[in-house]
This record gives sequence, C-alpha cells and structure tokens, in this order.
Amino acid sequence: MTKTILITGTTGQVGHELKTLLEQSNPNHQLLTPNRQHLDLTRLNEVKQYLREKQPNLILNAAAYTAVDQAETDRETATLLNTQLPELFATYCQAHGAQLVHYSTDYVYNGTGTKPWQETDPTEPLNHYGQTKLEGDLAIQQNCTNYLILRTSWVYSNRGKNFLNTMLRLAQERTELSIVNDQHGAPTPASYIAQTTLELLNIQAPSGIYHLAAAGETTWLGFAEAIFKRVEGQTPELDRTQTQHYPTPAKRPLNSRLNLAKIEQALGKTTPHWEDLLQQTLKDRQP
Repeated sequence: MTKTILITGTTGQVGHELKTLLEQSNPNHQLLTPNRQHLDLTRLNEVKQYLREKQPNLILNAAAYTAVDQAETDRETATLLNTQLPELFATYCQAHGAQLVHYSTDYVYNGTGTKPWQETDPTEPLNHYGQTKLEGDLAIQQNCTNYLILRTSWVYSNRGKNFLNTMLRLAQERTELSIVNDQHGAPTPASYIAQTTLELLNIQAPSGIYHLAAAGETTWLGFAEAIFKRVEGQTPELDRTQTQHYPTPAKRPLNSRLNLAKIEQALGKTTPHWEDLLQQTLKDRQP
C-alpha cells in the first residue's frame, strides 16, 4: 500500500539518513521532506495546516532542538520543538489513524550509577533540553496510541555537527586535545538509527518506548581514541579530563548507558558493537 510519509528534520543527521534510505527502498511511497523555507516547525498553526493538506499516514519526527547548552536560555524554542511539536503530531496521528515515530534521548534520565537504563526506569532530566524531550515523550504517550518513541544517545554521522567531525577538524588545528573521560555511553551512527527504524516499522513493532543505540560502551576519550586509530593523518595527543573541569551551561549525565534488551527482543537479533559501526561509518565517509 502506498503511504504518504512526512519526515521532519531532514537537514539533521537522522532525518537526512531516513530520507536517503526511504528514497532508495520505497520508491512507491510519497515522501514529504519540507525544509525550513517550506515549513517552519516553530509555527504550530502552519504545521497544522500542512498536516490537513498533506494527510500523512506516517510521521517520522527527527526534528528537535538539540543545542543542549543553548536550550538553557532559549527555553521557548526548545519547548516548542521538543514538547509542543511532538504533541501536535501525536494529536494528528490519533485523529487520522496515522503512526508517529519520534526520536528521544538518554538525557531524560539523571545519569547516575553505572547500570544501563531501562525504558521503565524513572526519569529525572538534569537540564532543560532533557526536560523538554521528556515532556515530548509524555505528550505522545498521552495523546496517541500508535507510536514508537526511540531513545538514543551520542549520535554522529559523516555530515553535520557531531563529535566525529569535530575531532577530525580539531586534529587539523591542534596537536593536543583534552577530552572528558568520565561520561559513559555508546556512540551511535545516524545511519544505524535510520536503518533500525525501518526494520521496526517493517515488523510492525508494538507501540512503546525503545532504546535504540549501539552495543557496548566507552567514554568520549575512548571514542576519540577509536576514531584516530582508524583514520590516517595527524593524530593529536589526547589528554583525559573530567566533567567537573569542563563546565557547561547545561549539566551532562555521566551514565548514558542504555539497556537494549527490549529492541533486541523485538527485532530478534543482537545489536552491533559501537566500534564495528564506527568502522563502517568511516568506511562510508567520502574521501
């Protein structure tokens, strides 16, 4: 059956990968991929009108306010994109029998301890970004019955602003880098998130919250070391530092480990290790 699929945030990492994959794999579907000039997602009345006109059967909401530190001061825009927009999409989907896929974050948890977070664990965001993302999750659950909320962490890709590209750029500019070594998580490529999203849709996974991240764990320092081990060229000296010595406007969680048992059970397979996914991502990188 031909579907009309709305993908938001296609200039971002996950949205770009979703658009690319769907263009390749589902030529019969009608893809709606409006950029900011065609649809300003902060103008909710315009979004409502767009939905009325286009009538999508599936919304892949990869749009978000992800500037974590800036969200501490630009609270209104962060709330609009991370809370009110998902609520609007959820209300539309419920009224029109459509499905919503929404991307959330490990920042909904408080980052304490060392155990990987489960989807059922209590939420306690440390910053405004995390709070707005949590409120978006809750709004979806309260207003829609056909949804997937995919909580991920440490997203990167070969394009856009992310840790991988920052490290490779800084390696050209500096001989020494100081990198945090007490935050733990799993670097997760946007391409893997997009591919796994389509797999969940294909198997018609039950509605709910799923953790979608790479397997294994490391620190930001460990991630940097893995990048430079696999990339030819100048390797800067890497010094370890702690979060407390790198103050930022928004507090960061120390424990971003995510338990993947639920999504592995749904898909019937184990999740690839973050180092294997990094290797593949770098292999796909344009020279």
